[in-house]
Amino acid sequence: MAAPHDRAAAAPAALRRPPIRQATMVRSDVEHTFTVFVREIGTWWPTSTISAGREQVRSVTVEPHRGGRVYESWRDDTTVEWGRLLIWDPPHRFTMSWTCTPAPTEVELTFTALGPTLTRVAVEHRGWEALSEAQLREDCALSGGYASGAFSAGWASILAALARAAEAETEESACCTS
Repeated sequence: MAAPHDRAAAAPAALRRPPIRQATMVRSDVEHTFTVFVREIGTWWPTSTISAGREQVRSVTVEPHRGGRVYESWRDDTTVEWGRLLIWDPPHRFTMSWTCTPAPTEVELTFTALGPTLTRVAVEHRGWEALSEAQLREDCALSGGYASGAFSAGWASILAALARAAEAETEESACCTS
């Protein structure tokens, strides 16, 4: 029988690249929060910093069904696909391929009601094993890529923007119905 260190040396080297996980609390009900994410993504997503087209982006679209595309449209009618919906379970979650990386990865967003007007939104961006060390260092929307924490910072920024948008609409609705 081989010694423990010999077995470890003989085993294939598995690259373990942990998923990126971020979460935020949104002062809004789960249905509204999900709807703001999916139907109004083009109004709150920080396209000037986190998109392929930056200032050229006119809209962002989520086609709300399994197999639906998630894409940005530019002012010149160019479209850039971000991925496709793999799982569609409104208003609780969706999972999509993410093709904005050098090799496709996967993004799952979950929306959990913690109360009538409180929702936890969590993102898990996984599949980093598909990327080489050099690809992990490539710039994404933010410089440095996965290796530098740019994707983690990007998702934190995106979730904060979602919370602001969903909460602003919730407050606006409350003030106008009172």
